[in-house]
Amino acid sequence: MLLEGIYAAVTTPFYPGERIYFRKIEANMARYSRSLLAGMVVLGSTGEAVALDDAESRDVLRASIEAAIPDKVLIAGAGRESVKATVELAEFTANLHYDAILVRPPSYYAGQLSSAAVLHYFRSVADRSPLPVILYNIPKCVPYQIPIDLIAELAQHPNIIGIKDSSGSVDRIRDSVAATMNAPRRSVPVTQVFEAVTSRMLAEPPQAPATFVPAEGLADGAAVATAPPAASIKTRSREVGFQVLCGSAGAVFDSLQSGATGAILAFAACAPQACEEIYLAWKDHDLALAAQKQQRIAAANKRIVGDLGIAGIKYGCDFNGYYGGSPRAPVLPLTAGEKTEIERLLMEIRN
Repeated sequence: MLLEGIYAAVTTPFYPGERIYFRKIEANMARYSRSLLAGMVVLGSTGEAVALDDAESRDVLRASIEAAIPDKVLIAGAGRESVKATVELAEFTANLHYDAILVRPPSYYAGQLSSAAVLHYFRSVADRSPLPVILYNIPKCVPYQIPIDLIAELAQHPNIIGIKDSSGSVDRIRDSVAATMNAPRRSVPVTQVFEAVTSRMLAEPPQAPATFVPAEGLADGAAVATAPPAASIKTRSREVGFQVLCGSAGAVFDSLQSGATGAILAFAACAPQACEEIYLAWKDHDLALAAQKQQRIAAANKRIVGDLGIAGIKYGCDFNGYYGGSPRAPVLPLTAGEKTEIERLLMEIRN
């Protein structure tokens, strides 16, 4: 599968009593679907996946994909503390027709997770997952940083297609790209303009009911009521290797320059257009404009995502017309002063 462009790591809105607010999930996904984003990641770190139980996770995954349009790539956060639980969630997301899963390293037994154990974990998940696997390196939340040599080894697996690196280090992005240059290349379907083709785009649409034709409308008994044929999607093939995605909005431009194919960003949950503009300018080879667009979001991303975290991102969503709400406890909501600060930072970054 092609992984290019900007992906929003979306939030999970809650009612004041912390029940999941499904209508707001649906509204967010519908609005993201109308943007220029390449796709969305559901139940990543920004989606507070670790704060949801298994039943809630499945409900959020179902509601999210039902509200999204077929031509957006949908990636499900499926990392769990055991191979068994991760594979079970991967199988569930496959039945919902997600396009790939994002899998973080286990963390609770971090002291016992040698490189061999982590290698076994990811290989075992990839062997059994019905969906392609994207590795997730997030040392800010998981006390284990996937070593570059381990990434290079995992890149040889036929069902591991890429990595999201949220370390914020452009050097790691560059080193990951260099270390995986010899990974197996795959032929993937793309649209006529070389955008990703999703499994949902290729799925057979529900058959429309036949149109009723009254008896007097039949001429010689030759007319037949039929549903109009579904338009076929024209595709072509493209070869891709192991794909490296940046996970820090503050490093998008430099990461693209270093070989990243795109980015999965928490900041894109509240400012998708501003993030997309960096990629589009870079794609158009206007490097000066891309650098300018990168600088435009630097202060806001550092404060909102880097310092204030989930609560900051969710309030940024509220301010910019998406639904965020408060985080689930024990993460605390923002103070009035912090909210005012976010409003000031996003005043010129409206979406």
